[in-house]
Amino acid sequence: MESTVVRVTTGTQEVVHDITAECERFAAAGGGDGLLHVFVPHATAGIAIIELGAGSDDDLLAALGDLLPADDRWRHRHGSRGHGRSHVMPALVPPYATLPVVDGRLALGTWQSVALVDLNVDNPDRQVRLSFLRG
Repeated sequence: MESTVVRVTTGTQEVVHDITAECERFAAAGGGDGLLHVFVPHATAGIAIIELGAGSDDDLLAALGDLLPADDRWRHRHGSRGHGRSHVMPALVPPYATLPVVDGRLALGTWQSVALVDLNVDNPDRQVRLSFLRG
């Protein structure tokens, strides 16, 4: 298995950050067929397979805002207001995804992208571990 870590700066706002290009480059370097596992080792971030750029990324953030409001209801209370919701989010948007790779290319659907979802405005520095398992 081959593995690498990609560093991502998400900033100070909630974000759906496109990491498809990084995933494609790593899969291509692995060559051939296999599985690409994408994992974010953070308790407050997730990985989503979603259409980006057509409003779905904003819709996802809005839906998470409706499901997990940034208010004072959360028992986990350190950090910014509503920070506890960031710790609940990975139960809805898991911290991993496994993607098929065929001939060195991600076998994504036409409009699918790989995205890091981060609601935690207190920590802008993220790591994403990419692991390629040859078939």
